[in-house]
Amino acid sequence: MILISKYLVPKGYIGITLFPFVVLKSSVLKFNKTLLNHEKIHLRQQLELLVIPFYLFYAIEFIVRLFQFKNWHKAYKNISFEKEAYKNENDLNYLKSRPFLAFFIYL
Repeated sequence: MILISKYLVPKGYIGITLFPFVVLKSSVLKFNKTLLNHEKIHLRQQLELLVIPFYLFYAIEFIVRLFQFKNWHKAYKNISFEKEAYKNENDLNYLKSRPFLAFFIYL
């Protein structure tokens, strides 16, 4: 389900996935197929890890990457979940053939 809220999306981002919702900063973004595919990849990741463990693993990996890179944006871009989503966001058929727990490939 897609929600529109400029207040729920962190500054500097245009969308966020909070299972089971995809929250977008503006309504025009719901027509951006690449962005929606990126967020759907996150939905699949969250389902595979039963939601709560996803957020824990995401936060821990972000903190590790932040210490590693000492840069917020670089840390974010190097989280395995984000690497998978960014690499495959343009392939609109990716989720049809995506292997189970595919984000582990990007660790």
